[in-house]
Amino acid sequence: MARLVLLRHGESQWNLENRFTGWVDVPLSPKGIEEAKSAGEKLREVKFHRAFSSVLMRANETLRIVLEVIGQTGIPIEKDKALNERMYGELQGLNKAETAQKYGDAQVKIWRRSYDVRPPGGESLKDTAERTLPYYEKMIKPHLLKGETIIIAAHGNSLRALVMELDQLSKEAVLELNIPTGVPLLYEFDERGKVLSHRYL
Repeated sequence: MARLVLLRHGESQWNLENRFTGWVDVPLSPKGIEEAKSAGEKLREVKFHRAFSSVLMRANETLRIVLEVIGQTGIPIEKDKALNERMYGELQGLNKAETAQKYGDAQVKIWRRSYDVRPPGGESLKDTAERTLPYYEKMIKPHLLKGETIIIAAHGNSLRALVMELDQLSKEAVLELNIPTGVPLLYEFDERGKVLSHRYL
């Protein structure tokens, strides 16, 4: 039976500072490092065949820490910008609370959570899905169809795009979907690639 672990990186320094991060390459916060270690502890019994990550350091560091904790640093790792966080454009670096004061809570929620509304100069979740899902189909799913166990270390929105596809969520349902930092989400598949179950560890 194939298994897939989706892991949003541990808290980053800009998560801590409540800032829009997007493609800005910020490191993990001290809490984020601890979240990554905790994720590793939850995954001690899982034997991975390979790993995938975005090219951003917060995802890379989270994956590195997890693989160190579970003693599997030798597995193949592929990094690709297709798994990067969505690009937040003009919002990158801005404090979320101050942005909400300026544009209103409702507008900022639409920018953050909606499926197809872009923030100024940035990507929508739909845009993110249009790079994340083809990469998943081409580079990751074939390994699952072979029965392998895979871990993907990525970001809130690239993983929301994947979960939306795997769980067949509507555009309305994905509005409320929030993936926590540093908590492994385990999917199990049958031999045809159909999702059998999913749960947070």
